[in-house]
Amino acid sequence: MSYPFSTVPGMVSAAYSYLGSSALDDRLTLQTSGGPAAHPRFFAGFLTDPGAAATGLLAVAEVARTRYFRPLPPASLDPVVTAGSDRLRFESFSGCCGVYARMDVLPGGLDGEILAHGTTNVDVNLPLQRALTRVGRTDPMHVAVGPDDLTVTTFDGELVERKVPLPSRWLRGFAEAQVLTSRFDARAEIGVAEARMLLNRLPANDKSVLWAVPAGRSLRFTSRPVPGAVCLPGAGRLAALKPFLRYGVRLTVHGPAVAAGSGPVASTWELSSPTLRLSLTLSPEPYRGFSGEGAVLDALVSDEAADDADLVSALLSWDPTIDVDALAVSSGLGAARVRDALTQLGTAGRVGYDVAEAGYFHRTLPYSAEVVEKMNPRLAGARALAAAGAVTDGPEVSVVRSGDEIYHVRDATSCTCPWWAKYRGERGPCKHALAVRLVRSGAVFEAAEVTA
Repeated sequence: MSYPFSTVPGMVSAAYSYLGSSALDDRLTLQTSGGPAAHPRFFAGFLTDPGAAATGLLAVAEVARTRYFRPLPPASLDPVVTAGSDRLRFESFSGCCGVYARMDVLPGGLDGEILAHGTTNVDVNLPLQRALTRVGRTDPMHVAVGPDDLTVTTFDGELVERKVPLPSRWLRGFAEAQVLTSRFDARAEIGVAEARMLLNRLPANDKSVLWAVPAGRSLRFTSRPVPGAVCLPGAGRLAALKPFLRYGVRLTVHGPAVAAGSGPVASTWELSSPTLRLSLTLSPEPYRGFSGEGAVLDALVSDEAADDADLVSALLSWDPTIDVDALAVSSGLGAARVRDALTQLGTAGRVGYDVAEAGYFHRTLPYSAEVVEKMNPRLAGARALAAAGAVTDGPEVSVVRSGDEIYHVRDATSCTCPWWAKYRGERGPCKHALAVRLVRSGAVFEAAEVTA
């Protein structure tokens, strides 16, 4: 299947061909535009800092093969690769989905041409790992990214890694990481010498929750949160950053605002060089995977979110960052609705968030509202409750009948259900609170089967 494409001015036209169809079953198989050639490419060229790029790609693959909580033998090393307008992004989640890794190859790191925009995911197998470990600072490293493969050429020769299915759990992880990191600010920045001492003294297998506080030119760790602190939940999960220390120039730590008594929160730890950024985003606790955080649910509950997402999706461009204010003007929606629409798209993996540039970025993955529903069973359960008339709304306390149980929801937030008793809102709202919000929004749904 092919679609016309034109640019203005000049009206230069081309046909981008899709060599197959994307599919979502238990796993997502990607097929995205790659140009009219039989073997299209999103990018082809050399990386200007090959040693750093090879080390960063190995780190992203290392995260993909690791389960930091209850370790098991490695199962997959399949980073997602996106060619944007001026950079390459390599992303992965750990096997436990509690660590999100990303390497951004910035414009100065590319000596080649972005031929088209697209996303694919590929295996990084043992031969490529071995070849990457032998790439030095000045050794040539050529990379070609297409819809079906990643081809890396070094002194060891050409290695072709084929497209593999993407775990559907990663889609939920992409969305949750996007929402959580969009609330982050840079809290501290230290030089690489201080970062090396800091990371090297952290226990490799530490699963405790620490808090990092700026202290002079470095950071100190405490066991309790204080204003300005950044959560470090499981210091051992930063291990993948250590090999990149010989190329980085600074470590920047990002997190949300916290106060005394705050519970564990996610954080991003980013090593950067002039041409590359390697970051690890850690879930709030080592046993928690991003896919279950529930941070997206507040943005998805409105009846207009899916329609807004369709509109915003049509307006997305391939600028290095997505301009929310410009999208609000173009779409006629307010900035808040645009952000909710981006969250909806993020649930299908279409949008990510770059804490270093404080802006959203675009991936080319298939999107549908049905996929969003499938990826969020709490939202589906809430819609079923609302459609079945199980909600009796009250000014302060609402009553929700779920199966044989009756729950009381206060202020559309707290609930008497076991979910709320266990998590107290730390992992998003329960389906009963969501159902109350749906009823209050006036959303209309077809009747559906309701389970407790």
